Amino acid sequence: MAAELTVPQLSEKHRPVLDQALEAIRTRAYWSPHPEHPKAYGETAPADGLAAHEAVRGTRIDLGQPGTDGWTGGEVSPFGPELGVEYPHVDPEVLLPAMKAGMAAWRDAGPEVRALVSIEILARIAARTHEFAHAVMHTSGQAFMMAFQAGGPHAQDRGLEAVAYAYREQTRVPESTEWSKPQGKKDPLRLDKTFTAAPRGVALVIGCNTFPTWNGYPGIFASLATGNAVLVKPHPRAVLPLALTVRVAREVLAEAGFDPNLVALATERPGEGIAKTLALRPEVRIIDYTGSTEFGDWLEVNARQAQVYTEKAGVNTVLVDSTDDYRGMLSNLAFSLSLYSGQMCTTPQNLLVPREGIATDAGHKSYDEFTADLAGAVEKLLGDDARANALLGALVNPGVKERLEAAGRLGEVALASRAVPNPEFPDAVVRTPVLVKLDAAKPDDAAAYLTECFGPVAFAVAVDSTADGLELLRRTVREKGAMTVGAYTTSADTERAVEEVCLDESAQLSLNLTGGVFVNQTAAFSDFHGSGGNPAANAALCDAAFVANRFRMVEVRRQA
Repeated sequence: MAAELTVPQLSEKHRPVLDQALEAIRTRAYWSPHPEHPKAYGETAPADGLAAHEAVRGTRIDLGQPGTDGWTGGEVSPFGPELGVEYPHVDPEVLLPAMKAGMAAWRDAGPEVRALVSIEILARIAARTHEFAHAVMHTSGQAFMMAFQAGGPHAQDRGLEAVAYAYREQTRVPESTEWSKPQGKKDPLRLDKTFTAAPRGVALVIGCNTFPTWNGYPGIFASLATGNAVLVKPHPRAVLPLALTVRVAREVLAEAGFDPNLVALATERPGEGIAKTLALRPEVRIIDYTGSTEFGDWLEVNARQAQVYTEKAGVNTVLVDSTDDYRGMLSNLAFSLSLYSGQMCTTPQNLLVPREGIATDAGHKSYDEFTADLAGAVEKLLGDDARANALLGALVNPGVKERLEAAGRLGEVALASRAVPNPEFPDAVVRTPVLVKLDAAKPDDAAAYLTECFGPVAFAVAVDSTADGLELLRRTVREKGAMTVGAYTTSADTERAVEEVCLDESAQLSLNLTGGVFVNQTAAFSDFHGSGGNPAANAALCDAAFVANRFRMVEVRRQA
């Protein structure tokens, strides 16, 4: 097929971006090519994005994929409206061979061309960030600004980060070399050698409901940039953002002269559960998954033909020992517990507090005083309904509401959850967090605080001492996993002890956050999301290990 996008065009446009991304992952400094502020996209962008979103509602997204045998849909926004979009349902017997057919040319294009084409895909998505924000908002329940930032520039950053790592790992080995081994008085032995990054096969990305683009883009672009075809299987309640992504990717691939079937979409009919079927297909050699521990464990055990990358459940914990900024600590924790109704894999759940209390710049605070003050900080933060809606968004599914209501019966409630009306979306289910007091000395309480309670639920767990809190932290991370760990302390010895726990158990640690950075937020190119070293996830977003096993170096030796 004739290429409308040539390599020189792509190189001129995107090679500087690739170079900057490579420098950013080397230095871990702040950098992003994707603006966070909605106004940065032009005066008409907000209206244009909303209009584009409204235009796609009630339509059929036909991607022209081989093997399309029907149509399915049924997404309903957590804010209430039905999206009414239909997507292709595919026959894998037809689609998967078609996807593999384009891989040879994609492999032969080399790491740089694959990286440049991938960045062009991201650039086109970025130009439509306002449209994507509405798609993320109405499938995840995120409030608009969070959907705009997390579902837009932050997700695009994570995709670009994966491209940079993929390019770096593939180019560590030269493409060719002239090999010569001296033989004394005889002529040297001479060989010409070439080295090609060969992809594994079809990569399956199993999307999640809460962060379809942020969690989906690392796997999509890591696999694509390493030469693999990518089959995207969205969560049935969050198809639209990834369907739009696939459509853009297919358009760019075709314009660059490659087979558009290198990227395809697989949606499921209600109750069909095609993820298991696709995961065991012999063509599928890579799987990226974000979701429940149960299915993640199943994939790791059963999808033996594939390299499986999982992000599962964890119990994120904050140890509160002491602080020199009590007000700042409370404010930071209140925001962390409230953002997106706690529906983030990085939201803290357990706050471990010595029962005798903590030392602060505002005087000694007992356990009861701390829990009351934290409850007050959350109430102050969310006291205005408009502000509460902007921070909380909507509960993503009925299961979150059920867990929230059940949590209030697990112990003494320090902060009751309240319903927040949303005038723009009256059907939205919006709830403030609940804070429940538990005690590590009570064996019956352990079942609650050692289980992930996904949603706006936090437990203030009384411990006998900071040392006991450290041991409970270690046990929690080791047995249940954690995407994030936080700690507040003015003691250098305690700080070092927390670091040792996290180094031993491979958990990402945030210390003494009292400003505008929160434990449940990570920055692409600098922060690692997860570690791959504890039960919460077997991979980190993003490091060399996340990309290097998506390809293999294949060597060809020729007599010189």
